[in-house]
Amino acid sequence: MGAGGAILVAIAASIGNFIQGWDNATISGAIVYIKPDLSLKTSEEGLVVAMSLVGATLITTCSGAVSDWLGRRPLLIISSLFYFLSGLVMLWSPNVYVLCIARLLDGFGIGLAVTLAPVYISETAPPDIRGSLNTLPQFTGSAGMFLSYCMVFGMSLGASPSWRLMLGILSIPSCLYFLIAIFFLPESPRWLVSKGKMLEAKKVLQRLRGREDVSEEMALLVEGLGIGTETSIEEYVIGGASDDQEPSEKDKVLLYGSEGAGLSWVAKPVIAAGHSSTKPASRRGSFGNQSMNLIDPLVTLFDSVHEKVPETGSMRSALFPNFGSMFSSTAEPHHNAKNEQFDEENLEREGDQDYYPSDDGAEDDELRSPLISARGSTMFNLVRGSGAGGGDEAGIGGGWQLAWKWSEKEGALKRVYLHQEGSRRGSVVSVQGEGEGVHAAGLVSQPALYSKQTVGPAMVHPSQADSKGSIWQALAEPGVKHALIVGIGIQILQQCAGINGILYYTPQILQEAGVEVLLKDIGISSKSTSFLLSAITTLLMLPCIALGMKLMDITGRRQLLLATIPVLIVSLLLLVIGNAIKFSSIVHALIATISVLVYFCCFKMAYGPIPNILCSEIFPTRVRGVCIAICALVFWIGNIIVTYTLPVLLSSIGLAGVFAIYAVACFISWIFVFLKVPETKGMPLEVITEFFAVGARVSRGASAKSL
Repeated sequence: MGAGGAILVAIAASIGNFIQGWDNATISGAIVYIKPDLSLKTSEEGLVVAMSLVGATLITTCSGAVSDWLGRRPLLIISSLFYFLSGLVMLWSPNVYVLCIARLLDGFGIGLAVTLAPVYISETAPPDIRGSLNTLPQFTGSAGMFLSYCMVFGMSLGASPSWRLMLGILSIPSCLYFLIAIFFLPESPRWLVSKGKMLEAKKVLQRLRGREDVSEEMALLVEGLGIGTETSIEEYVIGGASDDQEPSEKDKVLLYGSEGAGLSWVAKPVIAAGHSSTKPASRRGSFGNQSMNLIDPLVTLFDSVHEKVPETGSMRSALFPNFGSMFSSTAEPHHNAKNEQFDEENLEREGDQDYYPSDDGAEDDELRSPLISARGSTMFNLVRGSGAGGGDEAGIGGGWQLAWKWSEKEGALKRVYLHQEGSRRGSVVSVQGEGEGVHAAGLVSQPALYSKQTVGPAMVHPSQADSKGSIWQALAEPGVKHALIVGIGIQILQQCAGINGILYYTPQILQEAGVEVLLKDIGISSKSTSFLLSAITTLLMLPCIALGMKLMDITGRRQLLLATIPVLIVSLLLLVIGNAIKFSSIVHALIATISVLVYFCCFKMAYGPIPNILCSEIFPTRVRGVCIAICALVFWIGNIIVTYTLPVLLSSIGLAGVFAIYAVACFISWIFVFLKVPETKGMPLEVITEFFAVGARVSRGASAKSL
């Protein structure tokens, strides 16, 4: 799957985080010169540093709702303007009051960029590299810090360093960010679909994926408009169908492949003794015992998807790559149906003709024709897009396929996300009298489609699909509430792990360890030495973040957290020991330096980017902006609390006591991740939200049984 466009867009969107990292490092160096120049009191010094956090917190309260209304791209452009203006004002800053206003504007830019960049990248990236691309903001942020420390170090070697120039240089990368956002960044295709701008969304997807046929993913984006209600898991054995196979057989579902290839298959529901195929708890027998287990059933459910799927030879290659599009131009239209108009630009045209031409004059019947024909009582109509090339280009990403089934008995259309079963049961099984088949599970729920009583199913306009309830009703959905618990919990615990405390006090930690003395021989001042040490520390983070970027979509988010948090605990405990026990100066210096470096590198590799990545993945499209804003607000509040309780803690329990508290918080974080945080690597965003809908119901059922 071509993803060059998505990679370039992710890099461009990450520039805002580069500027944030640049600003964080610059203010930590500039404040050394601001304090004597403006004769700042201690409270005023803290206010200058804190105003960016205040601004970020304030802007976050409304950023989610506004981004759902105006789009992701306009707010990224606005963030670049805030950065640019704040840089100009800081370059001028005649007094502390103007400087605080500039820092507030800077915080507005930080809040928008840090909150929306992960959302934007998640909504534009292919599932198989979404984690890697969403680690880019962490990498660019650290790169910005490194370059800024180098700049501050270089300026500190001069006779009279200008703090105004240090801060004002921020306007240069901000101007570049503004130009790129205006002329290069497209709007999120998921947001465009949610507003009914289907033709524009299709063009953006074609650019991002580097191919013409994006019909499968367009179908996925439309289906993502609805929040799964009463989602169930059904299991099928899928095998070849004979030419005379009747689709109306009671216990079978007929799946159709490409008409040109003449392929079709039968999906037979799996119903074993005491094992119903229509209940969420049926996928793994362990669900029935979840009341005896502290691990969230949602975690077990996600883990079952990521089991290793063995190679199944020709059956897998001949079967699953031929699932596909609901937008295919080869789909047989239901001529008795009134085709729903599907693009807002054409809403005023007459609605009773078979299709409408697109704005450029070409026939665009793939956006007009009914998406599925009601040919039988239990039938999938899976028609392959004519431009798909097979292999990795088939389906909706991560090994998932999108299908629908129409039931005359229920009078309802169902959406089905299909996924080949893992190795526990065996992917290739014997189907009596029909040869071999592939074991597949399907998440079945209400689609963003509807059926008129007399004409069969057709596509509902996104504005209608989005009107099933208010945002507050959507937030009350069990799956959304469950996701908020995970998102808020991981954001709070990330801040309690002490990254801001360690970051802020790194020079002090290293100075107390005697590292500064070792570097005085090179003939630079103590201030310059602290800047140099900070630059070296930040530089060493970059390869670790690059490693995390590589592993994010291989080992996954959950496994990276479970593997790296214990390293954070050990490094913090070593800092406690180093500060509590009197060692020789060399040993003390080595313990402190190695512990700080290991802590920073492991944190930036996993715990730094993963909370934002998870939060950008686990919420439905229609409330993603609002939910992200809630989690980001918790992040900034936690940031402020942790940062500004440090002086009190240091004066009362000392540096060793603070590190001990951070170690305990990391231990609690590991428990939370182990019990509550699922693995989301490689899964389409819409499938993730369906799993949360299922997991919330299973969790409630398990809780009820335990009472």
